[in-house]
Amino acid sequence: MNYPILSVVIWLPIAAGLMVLAVGDRHAGAARAIALAGAIAGLLVALPLWTQFDRVASGFQFTEFAPWIATFNVNYHLGIDGMSLLLILLNCVTTVLVVIAGWEVIQNRVAQYMAAFLILSGLMNGVFCALDALLFYVFFEATLIPMFIVIGVWGGPNRVYAAVKFFLYTLAGSLLSLVALIYLYIVAGGSFSLLDFYELPLPLDVQILVFLAFLVAFAVKVPMWPVHTWLPDAHVEAPTGGSVVLAAIMLKLGGYGFLRLSLPIVPDASQELAGFVIALSLIAVVYIGLVALVQADMKKLIAYSSVSHMGFVTLGIFIFSAQGVEGAILQMISHGFVSGALFLCVGVMYERVHSRQIADYGGVVNKMPVFAALFMLFAMANSGLPGTSGFVGEWLVILASMKVSFWYAALAGSTLIFGAAYTLWMYKRVIFGAVANPHIEELADINKREMFVLGVLALLVLGMGLYPAPLGEVLHESVNEILRLAAPGRKLLIGM
Repeated sequence: MNYPILSVVIWLPIAAGLMVLAVGDRHAGAARAIALAGAIAGLLVALPLWTQFDRVASGFQFTEFAPWIATFNVNYHLGIDGMSLLLILLNCVTTVLVVIAGWEVIQNRVAQYMAAFLILSGLMNGVFCALDALLFYVFFEATLIPMFIVIGVWGGPNRVYAAVKFFLYTLAGSLLSLVALIYLYIVAGGSFSLLDFYELPLPLDVQILVFLAFLVAFAVKVPMWPVHTWLPDAHVEAPTGGSVVLAAIMLKLGGYGFLRLSLPIVPDASQELAGFVIALSLIAVVYIGLVALVQADMKKLIAYSSVSHMGFVTLGIFIFSAQGVEGAILQMISHGFVSGALFLCVGVMYERVHSRQIADYGGVVNKMPVFAALFMLFAMANSGLPGTSGFVGEWLVILASMKVSFWYAALAGSTLIFGAAYTLWMYKRVIFGAVANPHIEELADINKREMFVLGVLALLVLGMGLYPAPLGEVLHESVNEILRLAAPGRKLLIGM
C-alpha cells in the first residue's frame, strides 16, 4: 500500500462524526445522510485490508510508524494481523447497519447520536491497530466516552445509573492495566512498543502481577463472571444501536486484549493461571446460561446469553492450542453477527409494541411472518445450530477442550443445551401461539430498511456457517504467531 490505510480506517469515521456534529440537529436529514456516507466510506476503505492481506505471512502488516510524544518515546505505531483484520471488518459492517437501523427510530439529537457511533467506530479500529502500548490504552479508554453518552442520553428510564455503572466498572478495571504498562515501559528501557514488550524477560512472580492487572481490565470488558453485572443493566437501558455495538464489538476488546497483551507479554503467568481463567469461563458458560433461562425481559436474556457465549472465547484462548484460539476468534466474530441481530430483532418489536417483556408478546408470526423467519434463523444460530456461524467457533473450542479434559468439553458443551433452551423458549413465547393482545393484532411486518439490515446479517450468519474457510485462512499464521509468543519458558527470567 502506498498510503497510510490504517490511519484512514481509524480517522475517516471520526472525521465523518465531527462533520455530522458540525451539521447539527437543525439539518437532521443532512446529518443522517453524512453519517451513512461516512459509515459506508469507513467500510469501503477497510475492504483493501481483506483483498491485500498476505495470508501466509507472519507478523504485522500495513504497518505505520511516526513519533507521537517524543519525550517519553511514545509512537504512533500501527499494524494488523489476521485477528485485527476480522475485528476491523466486523466493526465497519456493524457501524453501517447501526446507522441504517437508527434512521427513523432516533428523532431527538439525531446528529449527536449518529456522530457518537462514527467516532466510536474509529476509536475501536484504533484499538485493533495499535502496536504502541500507550496508544492502545488511549484508544481502549476513549471508547468508553461515546458509549457512555449513547446509554446516558438515548437510553431507558434508568439510563444514568446504567451508564455510570458501565463507565466506572470498565474504567476502574483498566487503571490497573495502565500501572502494568508503565512498569513494562520502565523495564523496557523507556519503550512503549508492544513488540519490545513481547521480548522482555520477566521472572514468574512479576509476570503473575502483570497478568492479574491485565486480567482485571480485560475480564470486565469481556465480561467474565463475576464482574459481568454491569452488562445486563447497560443492555436493558441502552437504545437498540447501543446494545448492538456493545455486544457485537465492545465486548471483543476484552478477548482481543488477552490475545494481544496477556499471552505474548506474560506467557508463563498466562500458562500458570490458565486453570483459574478456565474455571471462570466454565462458570460463565454454565451458570449464566441457567440465569438466562429465568429472564422475563428479552434484552436481559440476550445480555446474559452474551456473557455465556463469551465464556467460550476465554476458554478457547486459555487452552493454548491453535484449534482453541481460532475457535475463540471465530466465536467473537459470530457473536458479533448473532447478538447484534438478536438485539435488532428486539428493537424491531419494541418500536411497535414499546415493551421488552416476553409476557407481552405471543402470536407475532401471524402478523410478521417475514420477521419471524429471520428471527428464527438468528435464534438457531444463537443455539449453535450446524450450518450457522454460531456452530463454528463453539465446535472448535469444544474439540480443543476435549483434548485437554473431558470435563472441560462436557461443561462447555452444555451451552448447546442451555442456549437452545433459553433462546427457543423465548422464541416460542414471543412468536408462536394465538395473538396475545391488541398491540400484536396491529403489528405490521418489517419494512425495507429493517429487511435490509436483518437480511445482511442473515447472509453473514449463513455464509460463515456454511463456508468458514476464508476466515480460518486469514487466522492461521496470526494464531501460530500468538502461540509462539505464548510458549512457556520462552522468556522466563530466573532469579531477577
